[in-house]
Amino acid sequence: MFDRIRREPDPVRQAKLAGELITLYQQRSVELARLRREAINRAADQTDVSFSAIATKLGLTRGRISQIRQSGPPTERALFGVGPVTVAVPLRQVPGRALPVISSEDSLAAERLTSLLTDLAFQVCQMRIPPDGRWEPAGDTVAICGPKSSVVTAEAIGSDPFLMFEPDADGRWTIRERDGSRVYSSAMDEPEGAWTDIAYVGRLTWHDRELLVVAGVHALGSVGAVDYLSRELASLYAVVGTRRFSMVVRSDHDGDHVTRSELLCPPRIHE
Repeated sequence: MFDRIRREPDPVRQAKLAGELITLYQQRSVELARLRREAINRAADQTDVSFSAIATKLGLTRGRISQIRQSGPPTERALFGVGPVTVAVPLRQVPGRALPVISSEDSLAAERLTSLLTDLAFQVCQMRIPPDGRWEPAGDTVAICGPKSSVVTAEAIGSDPFLMFEPDADGRWTIRERDGSRVYSSAMDEPEGAWTDIAYVGRLTWHDRELLVVAGVHALGSVGAVDYLSRELASLYAVVGTRRFSMVVRSDHDGDHVTRSELLCPPRIHE
């Protein structure tokens, strides 16, 4: 890649490719810093070796080891991959509108997720899933999109051995246990119309890739799921690590403000 960029004759394309590679190298550098921090902590925990002894083995000072442990990126950032990260939201065709639109809830969820990812030292870009729902995830991607809006998301959720996302007999979307033991539905579909929604969250397989999916039964549920991830990322990562998983989040809302978000179905690992 490096040599190909050096040989690129088109100066504009060369500048573009060089910028993309710089971003990639920066993200790899952050990930290496995370791995180093995690390895140092693991060495102390698993081998009962002092940090002073680890410093000596690494040719570093005790102070430098302390600095690495305090300043390195958080371990739980790995839940989203290495980076850069793409946040994908669907464009929706609305009757009477010439151009497709993004729901305000999807836009809010994407903004809050982008803020979280930026705080975790990721380079983030947003992309729009076309109205026909056909697209191709590239690299580390989070799709804030349910199966109704994209065949890609539907296929990814289809790989889940525990949960499925489908409409009930009345056409209302629900999340179901594949063994038929339980149905998770949104209170927003009840006659009283409570401001409580649910969302599916999972790291899934799509073809030969992994895709992190956040899919509210209604778009508001995705906002609640992002709120949960923002608060509980470290505890979630402690359970699932970088493995494939799925879970259900329930959230209460006051307008666009999330008043509570919690697990309705705990994360389960996909073997």
